[in-house]
Amino acid sequence: MPEEQNEALLEIKTKDRHKVVPASYFILRDQDKVLLLRRFNTGYEDGKYSLPAGHVDAGETFTEALVREVEEEIGITLELQDVRVAHIMHRKSIDSERVDAFFVAEKWSGEPKNMEPHKCDDLSWYSLSELPVNIIPYVRQALECVHNGKFYSEFGF
Repeated sequence: MPEEQNEALLEIKTKDRHKVVPASYFILRDQDKVLLLRRFNTGYEDGKYSLPAGHVDAGETFTEALVREVEEEIGITLELQDVRVAHIMHRKSIDSERVDAFFVAEKWSGEPKNMEPHKCDDLSWYSLSELPVNIIPYVRQALECVHNGKFYSEFGF
């Protein structure tokens, strides 16, 4: 098959493929409490609590994104070998489908602090049994799943 035809077929197949948006989330726990941040001035779920998180950039792994985002948002340093997957969520949002990976770590360095006050107006510890009412619903579901040992869930379908 001529090279031009191969390229044309590859372009058609690539356009038709289903795409999802990947993101990494960090669950920082202190016994029965979890660290949550309240989104502010971001244009997405502002005024609601979430976890330190971010999208996985092209060419980046879930864990690399996690380490980068955690340092950017709450100023702590994670080592790749110290993180483990706690939950995977397949989620449908208004404009796309998402695959969210939720991680935990037993070790890190530094003390958590709000490194992005222009995007976060509160960083607080909450009991897993008394999460704030204004937490993003899929984040609540993920935390409940992790607490109950459920490794996979779906949201929004």
